[in-house]
Amino acid sequence: MRSSALKREARAVLPEPEILKRLYLEMLRIRRIEEVIADHYKEQEMRCPVHLCIGQEAVSAGACLALAAQDYVMSGHRAHGHYVARGGDMKAMVAEFYGKATGCCRGIGGSMHLVDRAVGFLGATPILGSTIPMAVGAAWAARMRGEDRVAMVFFGDGAAEQGVLHEALNFAVLKKLPVVFLCENNFYSVYSPLSVRQPSGRQIFQVAAGHGLPSEQGDGNDAIQVYQRATWAVDHARSGEGPVFLEFLTYRLREHCGPNYDDQLGYRPPQDVERWTRSCPIARLRDTMLSVGAATQEEIDAIAGSVEREVTEAVAFGRESPFPEAAQLWENVHAR
Repeated sequence: MRSSALKREARAVLPEPEILKRLYLEMLRIRRIEEVIADHYKEQEMRCPVHLCIGQEAVSAGACLALAAQDYVMSGHRAHGHYVARGGDMKAMVAEFYGKATGCCRGIGGSMHLVDRAVGFLGATPILGSTIPMAVGAAWAARMRGEDRVAMVFFGDGAAEQGVLHEALNFAVLKKLPVVFLCENNFYSVYSPLSVRQPSGRQIFQVAAGHGLPSEQGDGNDAIQVYQRATWAVDHARSGEGPVFLEFLTYRLREHCGPNYDDQLGYRPPQDVERWTRSCPIARLRDTMLSVGAATQEEIDAIAGSVEREVTEAVAFGRESPFPEAAQLWENVHAR
């Protein structure tokens, strides 16, 4: 199902300057904390794998800004952007990477197990597609309790090949649950392109539409478009009309897992990497704000300065925090 003319007309209206500046702030926060994580990772003090979303920040920032405070978010292995944009504690996130007791999972979860229930971030797990049914369950529970909540679940194009997604879509449509399924399609599952995993000419959002829910594909490097489409999707789900499926095309600029670049492996065409690098979502939004007068260069510089201070404090907090006590090893363990 495609969007109505009314929705397309709404997207032509630029959001208020404060929204644009908030989108820019959140994208820059995600970009800078991940760049700093990448810089420090070689010191071998962070002993968990990290899956960076550098290049994909617009999806996290735009989608999470569309949510209300009481809504739920769940994610997968590439979760840093979703966690930060949702309002997760950046200091607690970095401390988690360092395995410290002040981490959001007390240092035992690492990069792929982020949780902050205070802001409705119910969790992220590395098992492909595993949080999709959990988000549907959370939405169903909220509906049964009469709570005004929408659940948004982020996943990649690889999860679109998991049967659990289709089971979850079917159930969510059947029960008209308040869920937004959000697929970040960066075209690769580790090093395997879509061409070796899915039939040519078939789009993920079209497959989802076969389950009977509104389904759209958009530019995942356009933060304004992401925000506007996600806002419509959240409102639709909240109104009782049932779930929505959003697919955003985007691109990760670093290696699949780790802080470096892996394009020397030859699995991605160099011209694709160059094209997506030029399509940086942060630079695109900055240029838009300056061109329409939504922000001055001084305001943009001030945002950058505040982000640098926050990131510096977060890393210092993570490095200086204490490690968990040995006795904590046996907490929450079901069998010994």
